[in-house]
Amino acid sequence: MTDSPGLDVRGLTEWLAREHPELSSGPLSARLITGGRSNLTYRVDGALRPLVLRRPPLGHVLSSAHDMAREYRVITALRGSAVPVPPTIDLVDDTAAGEVTGTPFFLMDLVAGRVLSDPAQNTDFSSGELRALGLSLAGILAELHAIPPASVGLDTFGRADGYLHRQLKTWRRQLDASRTREVPRLDELQAGLGERMPSAGRSALVHGDYRLDNALVDGGRGASAAPRITAILDWEMATLGDPLVDLGMLGLYWSIADLPGGRGVAPSAVDLDAGYPGFDEMVDAYAAHAGIATPDLGWYRAFAAYKLAVILEGIHCRYQAGETVGDGFDRIGQLVEPLAEEGLARSALRGL
Repeated sequence: MTDSPGLDVRGLTEWLAREHPELSSGPLSARLITGGRSNLTYRVDGALRPLVLRRPPLGHVLSSAHDMAREYRVITALRGSAVPVPPTIDLVDDTAAGEVTGTPFFLMDLVAGRVLSDPAQNTDFSSGELRALGLSLAGILAELHAIPPASVGLDTFGRADGYLHRQLKTWRRQLDASRTREVPRLDELQAGLGERMPSAGRSALVHGDYRLDNALVDGGRGASAAPRITAILDWEMATLGDPLVDLGMLGLYWSIADLPGGRGVAPSAVDLDAGYPGFDEMVDAYAAHAGIATPDLGWYRAFAAYKLAVILEGIHCRYQAGETVGDGFDRIGQLVEPLAEEGLARSALRGL
């Protein structure tokens, strides 16, 4: 029972046998699937079926930034809806006991599929299959936004009124806390977003980080079934708010590879030449599925670029302070200005 960083596998084995004997069948093994600045995800084998465990990052300070209970709540609430999510099993606060992770964690079933994050993976699909996957991703987002929060017990999951104002205030505060240099174009974008903020529209459940590499895809060329999205992952930023924020963020990541150094910051398999639909077609598909007019996303796409630029400026700040470990952090700051320019261009295209 070799431990994975941040997970006591022996402790997990004992906990599962005690708390969920219906799943226990002997010693467990675990391996880290994804890690880094987001929540850590482990595949757990040795139970009666494969499992997945989620916990906050190593060394996290603010539990509110990586709220296990929040993520568990929304995934559990969406089970059985038109939005595919992994079946959840249990939520545990292990902070005091320190038996498994020493943090809150939750356990869920492993769902068949893989994350598409590299263009090399596109060879496993036909161009038609990739186009269908993109349109399916847009359709699932429309299904999420159509769910009345109260119908799944999430009417108290957030405060929809004033959502955009709070978002901009939060990210402005984050930028001010990360300043190590002048970023005039980012400041210009920030000011423009505040001056031209859209009036309040409909509110919905918002994923907060909706993109292709936060989905699991099963099937493909040579498989017995056409590829399909089997689960939407990473709900740690979910809340109630303006649903067009999700579309704006999806648009940013759909074309992130077009920005200088973009693919190195946010891995993406999206390649229109391989068959993926253009983002305008995705938006039309979303609108048709939602039964609404095609939305004006100028402000939202600009806000998405601003948000990612602020995140990267924060990482650049930590790099300057010697608080990062690993390679590539010296280049993170170089994408901030291109993102600011992207945001300014996106807003200008719509006459903002």
